[in-house]
Amino acid sequence: MSSESRRTTSRTPAVIGIDVATASVRALCVDGQGNVLAEARADLPPPVRTPAGTSEQDARSWWPAVRSALRRTTSALPRSGREVVAVAVSATSGTIVPTGRDGEPLGPALMYDDRRAAAINAEAQRAGSARWEGLGLSVGPTAALGRAVWCLRTYGPALRHVLHTPESIGRELTGHPVAADWSHALKSGYDARAGEWAHEVFGALDFPLALLPAVAAPGTEAGVVGRAAAEATGLPEGCSVRLGMTDGCAGQIATGAVEPGRFVGVIGTTYVLKGVSEHLVRDETGAFYSHRHPEGWWLPGGASNTGGECLADVAPARLPALDAAAAARGPASFVRYPLCRDGERFPFVSGVARGFALGRPGDEVDAHRAALEGVAFVERLSLDRVKRLGVRVLGPLHAAGGGSRSAVWTAIRATVLDRPVRVVERAETAFGAALLAATGTLHENLAASAAAMVRGGALIEPVSAQRPALQDSYGRFVEALRGRGWLPDD
Repeated sequence: MSSESRRTTSRTPAVIGIDVATASVRALCVDGQGNVLAEARADLPPPVRTPAGTSEQDARSWWPAVRSALRRTTSALPRSGREVVAVAVSATSGTIVPTGRDGEPLGPALMYDDRRAAAINAEAQRAGSARWEGLGLSVGPTAALGRAVWCLRTYGPALRHVLHTPESIGRELTGHPVAADWSHALKSGYDARAGEWAHEVFGALDFPLALLPAVAAPGTEAGVVGRAAAEATGLPEGCSVRLGMTDGCAGQIATGAVEPGRFVGVIGTTYVLKGVSEHLVRDETGAFYSHRHPEGWWLPGGASNTGGECLADVAPARLPALDAAAAARGPASFVRYPLCRDGERFPFVSGVARGFALGRPGDEVDAHRAALEGVAFVERLSLDRVKRLGVRVLGPLHAAGGGSRSAVWTAIRATVLDRPVRVVERAETAFGAALLAATGTLHENLAASAAAMVRGGALIEPVSAQRPALQDSYGRFVEALRGRGWLPDD
């Protein structure tokens, strides 16, 4: 196991956000102003994936890793953890584990990308079509709902509960079963609008609702740290355990995009757009779907198959020089849709979409610049789609992900969008979980937590001189998508 920590002389109350990711657990301790007091990481065993589409991880590894990360974090604090007033856990969306009477796993955790229950999920889609249509959701092949049913069919009467990762950790922290947050429960069949599990779907699949956890809003207190967990982690006994959100939602709120009209664009391997709306957004194409905001609003979002992956063939050491040259060069001489996979899922849905170029690059710098612009065009198209669905987009776009570290890419995005882009300092899952831990403890609500704790980085303004050329290229990009029949005319 590996860890990183930072000591401080602060004696102010603090909270800890816990991120149970695929490869590791991270604990991040911050105070009420968002200052990082300590952090640590512990490794997890890699998931075992097969060509058949199964994806499993040893769920028994989660708590030892969380315990280790917490112990290293609290050990780095001046008061050895006594200053921590609350913790919250975020994890991958849709990862579940079957458990028995004592809460111990009956088998491996079934990961978020496990496809073994695709046929069951197709049944669930048909059984709840009216409900899913009203929510603007679809039950995809990897939905946790089908895997929960698979667990019952596999383990039979031995199965007593199907838990998401945070409930498994919450049980260890508190010493008793805890509720699920409605963010992690979404892909398991929870209807956050009605405040209930999709009973008609589970009834059609002969799955008793008693096997599923109670559900509450993120930020709700699920219990307090018990004596055994306190001794194991360094957390104070009685410390509040608050409900978290999925990694994607936690990453969003970490940027400060927590109130209606605020959106964040994340450039990682793929591009993700997430935001806050006052009302539920229904997208008949299925490209956009919504989580529920902790305070009752909605968190619409979508994930493209396009993104930073378009730079995968460029040696990392070459990127700074190419960025500098692309910044000096100005707009590319040709238009590129830098899709590296087969098919697109956002801002439009097409199984036959493929990357293309309108023209040829003059040189390596021109090709690099066109790739950066192409992802920015996808971002613009995504925001245009959001607006057509009736959602307000206010203020600067928050930026996160590895792509936001590129100054020229951020400037291109701001120019294509014709709005400022704000790069946020700690747009990460563990920090988002810490904001939820602070909600109701250090601060009154999530908006207050974000206002006090999130630190906005550089605000990048559009480059007005480049606006006409990029606007022209964007128009050609959109027309090329329409000409191929991939983009609706709405």
